[in-house]
Amino acid sequence: MCLAVPVRVLQIDSLEALVEVGGLARQASIMLVPDVQVGDYVLLHAGFAIQKLDEKEAEETIRLFEEIAEGMGD
Repeated sequence: MCLAVPVRVLQIDSLEALVEVGGLARQASIMLVPDVQVGDYVLLHAGFAIQKLDEKEAEETIRLFEEIAEGMGD
């Protein structure tokens, strides 16, 4: 099963970006979404941003992931 996660772009340096979700930051390639800007949300898969996302859609997806994670702790 493949999973892509919505993340927010914090910084951009050429074709690399620092992205964040859930308080965790990591480097990601943005070569597939060259029009991305700081503050945008992107879908991250295997270290690559593969698509820009609508902010509301991304935040809702992150909220749902958090609910699922909380439910798994029971």
